[in-house]
Formats: sequence, structure tokens, C-alpha cells
Amino acid sequence: MGECVFCWIVSDQSESHVIWDDELVLAIMDINPVTDGHCLVIPKVHSVGIDDIPAKTAARMMNVAQRLTAALKWSGLRCEGVNLFFADGEAAFQEVFHSHLHVIPRFPDDGFKISADWGDEDRRSRTGVAADRIRGAL
Repeated sequence: MGECVFCWIVSDQSESHVIWDDELVLAIMDINPVTDGHCLVIPKVHSVGIDDIPAKTAARMMNVAQRLTAALKWSGLRCEGVNLFFADGEAAFQEVFHSHLHVIPRFPDDGFKISADWGDEDRRSRTGVAADRIRGAL
């Protein structure tokens, strides 16, 4: 377990607001929420990135995220949409190196921003090459 905060939470849930617990995953409230209702789905087995998660556990994470999304919409919390966010690696803004899926309730002007240069023509022109490389790696 070492220094992994999520492994500690999985083993001793006393300090967490648990909202889902089964044999594969745990869902808790995020201690630094973007919006009210922001929660995390965490695999119980330590894994760092998405490619480390056993396939059955990854599927369960998504299934639980679907159920949490429905619950958020029916909860009475402000939730006009939901973002699922999974950071894999430091370059992708991963801060806790135990896989986790954010389920974030969204509404206009909630303060959460995702930005990029979506109209980059050079990048768009390389899409076919990127597709070929990915297919080759599969």
C-alpha cells in the first residue's frame, strides 16, 4: 500500500464519504470538488493508469459512473450535465497515481473549464497518420 492515499481509503473507509462499494470498485465524494456532487470511482486493486486496470474492473468503473450520473440527475443537486474525467499520467494532470474516474456534475457558469486549440489545421491534417499509427499499435 505504501504512500497511496486511495489504497489507504480502500482499506479504511472511515474518513471518506462512500457512495458505492462492491468487490471491484469504491465510489467516494471528492475532497476538493469542482461542483457539489463531484465524486470519484476508484478500483480497489492498485493501478496507476488506465492500461493497468483489469478489463472487468474498468468496465465496472464505467457502469458505476453511469449509475452515479443517473443518481446525480435525480438527487436534487444542480446537475444539467456530467463530465467524466480520467487523467492518465502527469502530462494529463494526474496528481494521485492510483487510477480514478471523476464524475463531475455540470451546469452553466460552474467555473470548470476545459480548453484547447480545437481548430488547429496542422493537427487535423495529421489525423490519418495518427490513425494508422494507432491501428498499427493495436
